[in-house]
Amino acid sequence: MLSVAQYTMPIYAVLMLLGGIMGFVKGKSKASLIAGAGSAAAMIGCFLIFSQHTQNSLIAAIVVTGTLDAVFAVRLQKTKKFMPSGILLIITAICQVIFIAALIPSWTP
Repeated sequence: MLSVAQYTMPIYAVLMLLGGIMGFVKGKSKASLIAGAGSAAAMIGCFLIFSQHTQNSLIAAIVVTGTLDAVFAVRLQKTKKFMPSGILLIITAICQVIFIAALIPSWTP
């Protein structure tokens, strides 16, 4: 489970960066670009420290995804539109479950 969590980090980072870029291109939202780039950078940071500080990396990834879960849930509630907030909420929740599962030793083979 640890390797799945480790390689989920850069994939998720790319998705967040692309989402931020799309938000900027489609809606001229600088906030989306900054948030996407910032969350991508945080997740890449988690990935880079994973081999030396696995537990800290997973905890940081859980914090990042938890924060983004809250942001996407608020946006979904405000806009009542499933795209893009609903999809991002689901993707983020799945990633968060992967990070939590990797953190719990009994779930790690």
